[in-house]
Amino acid sequence: MKKLLLLLIITSISLSAQSGKAFEINKKLGKGVNIIGYDPIWKNFDQKRFKENYFTKLKDAGFNSVRINLHAFSFMDKETLLLPESWFNTLDWAVNNALKNNLLVILDMHNFGEMGNAPEENLPRLKAFWEQVADHYQNYSDSVVFEILNEPFGKLTDELWNQYHKELLQIIRRTNPERIVIIGPGFWNNIYHLDALTLPEDDKNLIVTVHYYLPMEFTHQGASWTPENSQLGIKWGSDEEIKKLRDDFSLVNQWAIKNNRPILLGEFGAYDKGEMEYRVKYIYNVCRTAEEFGWSWAYWQFDSDFILYFIGIEEWNAPILNALIGD
Repeated sequence: MKKLLLLLIITSISLSAQSGKAFEINKKLGKGVNIIGYDPIWKNFDQKRFKENYFTKLKDAGFNSVRINLHAFSFMDKETLLLPESWFNTLDWAVNNALKNNLLVILDMHNFGEMGNAPEENLPRLKAFWEQVADHYQNYSDSVVFEILNEPFGKLTDELWNQYHKELLQIIRRTNPERIVIIGPGFWNNIYHLDALTLPEDDKNLIVTVHYYLPMEFTHQGASWTPENSQLGIKWGSDEEIKKLRDDFSLVNQWAIKNNRPILLGEFGAYDKGEMEYRVKYIYNVCRTAEEFGWSWAYWQFDSDFILYFIGIEEWNAPILNALIGD
């Protein structure tokens, strides 16, 4: 108990001493949700699932930001690597409607699969993406934040990722010298790879992101893309499990204090096939612990799976919403 009290006192003092635009924007990001990554909207705007009034619903429910997942590579011209006007029109629709509803926006480059499997082959596409997106949004307010790449993994090793994100940040800084940019560690934005992440000391307009789905056997039970987690009925919420969550987040927070960087918990959640009682307990504890340490967070996700909102019946997944927003 004494160690925990001391940690909370140190954290409180450290957070009160932190200042600068990155910390201010991170505080404003607050409670967020991942949206429209797998929505048909990108191929045919008229077939979109995410409706304009959902931005208002999110704001009214208590959310502060949206993280827009961008799978842009398949839309690029194969020769010029240019993104079509129609793609930008769709993204502008989402960005402008979010801003109109006083929601901050994270533009999350989400072609992590291609980058993890063939990083050198796909680096030109990633550079071309940020040249175009950074230029397109350079005159937008600080309420638009760039995230260089979701979950680097595989052949995009920690060492290579440290090289790449610096090159990509330089591209962004040509047109957005003070834009807040989000960068996370390797191995799927893994909390245990933070110490391998190297950031430019002279650039303070950065937020560091981590993702958290531990323990995977609970959060991904029954998910078809993780057959090793096929067992159902796994519970969560013992004193030991809650302590493990706090210990993990404490390690991240110690890194954040040491390096004077704000933290975004960019993804977390528990898959739909788990029992709701334990999913709610997990999500509630993740959110409240992150908030206690002064982090922003973005739940995975609004639609598709890990569902927050049932589009078919136009209703919130009430237990999940309540767990996220809290008391």
